[in-house]
Amino acid sequence: MTRARLISGIILYVYVATHLINHALGIVSLEAMEAGREVFLAIWRNWIGSIVLYGALLTHVVLVLWSLYARRTLLRMPVREVFQVLFGLVLPAVLMEHIIGTRGLHIMADVNDTYAYVLGTLWISQPDKGALQALALVLAWAHGTMGLYFWLRLKPWFPRIVAWLYTVVIVLPVLALVGLADAGRELARLLEDDTLAEQIIGAINLPSDEAAAMAGSVLDWSLIGYAALIGLVVVARFARWLVQLRATMVTISYPDGRSISVEPGTSILDASRRLGFPHASVCGGRGRCSTCRIHISEGREELPPLSSAESRVLQRVGASEATRLACQLRPTSNVAVTPLLAADATAREGHRQSSISQGAEKDVAILFADIRSFTSFSEKKLPYDVVFVLNQYFRTMGSAVEQSGGQLDKFIGDGVMALFGIETNAAEGCRSALRAARQMARGLNQLNEDLKSDLPEPLRIGIGIHVGSVIVGDMGYAQARSVTAIGDPVNTASRLEALNKDLGSQLVVSADVARHAGYGMSEFRSQEVSIRGREEMMQVFAIDDAAELKEMVPA
Repeated sequence: MTRARLISGIILYVYVATHLINHALGIVSLEAMEAGREVFLAIWRNWIGSIVLYGALLTHVVLVLWSLYARRTLLRMPVREVFQVLFGLVLPAVLMEHIIGTRGLHIMADVNDTYAYVLGTLWISQPDKGALQALALVLAWAHGTMGLYFWLRLKPWFPRIVAWLYTVVIVLPVLALVGLADAGRELARLLEDDTLAEQIIGAINLPSDEAAAMAGSVLDWSLIGYAALIGLVVVARFARWLVQLRATMVTISYPDGRSISVEPGTSILDASRRLGFPHASVCGGRGRCSTCRIHISEGREELPPLSSAESRVLQRVGASEATRLACQLRPTSNVAVTPLLAADATAREGHRQSSISQGAEKDVAILFADIRSFTSFSEKKLPYDVVFVLNQYFRTMGSAVEQSGGQLDKFIGDGVMALFGIETNAAEGCRSALRAARQMARGLNQLNEDLKSDLPEPLRIGIGIHVGSVIVGDMGYAQARSVTAIGDPVNTASRLEALNKDLGSQLVVSADVARHAGYGMSEFRSQEVSIRGREEMMQVFAIDDAAELKEMVPA
């Protein structure tokens, strides 16, 4: 049903767009509008176009009413969804008079519903209805634009074209309204000439009183029928509520200790909204974005099977077997869930993530760097000076990491942690880490030269590099999430960096790094050291100046 609603909505949006383009021709002239109308009618007023258009309209209205019945939390919808639903309910009633007054009278009384006929009615004879129809046109465009936006913003390429789309969706209705106003004024001038007025009115073939009365009757019954459909939805929801009073309730538990008992058939997303539990849902619960995905920690065996739509979305993002979509899962027994994304997740987070970001064990090189004696420096400087120097330092170190193919993990005080080989392998990661150390040393030398008037003494750093198997994944909370690594090799790399103080060096590299990188380091100091947390001794190389790696590590 979601796909049918999307396709029918796109068809209606294209129809409204062509209508607006036709209206905009009024800026040129009434004659240009009539010429554009011939093209418009050639597209939409034939048996194929009519079936497609009115089939899409009927499908869309029915599916909107069905979604109102199926939704369990009408009073807890996000504001954007409230407006979209309200527009969807109001528009059919507002547009019925226009449809019956044009296409309906054309069929019933052979009225030639030209722009002169429409503008004569809505601009000259009944301007109040003209204003209402102009408002309906803008609302129809806004309703379709919201639907299109909620769909397209899930596409990875959408950010690249969003500025152009915004321009089109704003400018087109403005041009259409200006075109209608210009053409209406032009028609009013033409009708002041009795001869021209007689020709214009004669070409329209105005409906008889009987035909107009019949059109009015059709409109009345159409509005009554539409109101009855909405009433039927209300009655059906009430009947469902009565039936569910007897049903065995399902308990849904959340990681903060809260839980809620709901009727079987209620989606996890609706349950979250009813409970007031913050839950992401970029697409509004239509099963497109995957941002509402959850991890099932209890009750997985009794869950209903995946639907084809849910399966397709979960496969697209590479989700695990314990992952479900909260908007699609309607449990029939007790279940415990944990949302996998923050409540303020964006559409980008609904795209497929790499296996690394979702969690993986991998051999990577880890680099730590730290400024020596920076505490004493910061105590003698104003806060502004400290921040200025640190930002220059971080920019230099970060640039060295990125240019060498690494990934900045985090800045810790005046220290830096970086990972290498996440997307490649341990050998390339070690080579990249050594290149980064060399670039850091060179960059620090240049930074000391640039800031010599601001520094009481040159900045000195210690760098430690180790390689090993770690768990890599996208970890953290809300905006503080990033790809990071945990494991013993991370601790070891940090302790190698601290060894520079005892060894009087700038860089300490484990023998494992040298072996993976394929570089001999016989010219540098080598010794066995004890690392806190490790029982066995570790062989390391101590390098006084990391810039000396220039002959060993290719750029």
